[in-house]
Amino acid sequence: MMNTTKIPATNNPDWGFFGSLRDQAEVAWPIAMTAISDATHQPLESVRAFLDSRHGRHFADDVHNGLYAGANLKDAIEQAIQRWMGWTIGRQTSKQHGIPKGLPYLTGFVIHCEIVEESMAD
Repeated sequence: MMNTTKIPATNNPDWGFFGSLRDQAEVAWPIAMTAISDATHQPLESVRAFLDSRHGRHFADDVHNGLYAGANLKDAIEQAIQRWMGWTIGRQTSKQHGIPKGLPYLTGFVIHCEIVEESMAD
């Protein structure tokens, strides 16, 4: 499913996913935003909250690993998505963050980051 909605800009250009990818951030941002939204079935605003968070920085580290292994940017992002979707939320993470156990890791943290962002806005 191709998302035709306008991609929200980062609110954290110096850290998170965007800051971690530095020179490649402008190209990587829309690719990651739409691909994560499609994979998790979450809105772009939730994906932005995830990518702007410390979890987004860890996701960027995984993308860097793919680039280092020889993948192009799009493939490195897709590989990271597949890896994060393949992991599931365990008991300890569920207790720490309130994310339901068994949920795909990426989906869980995208939703978690949206909830944290909303609670901070109140």
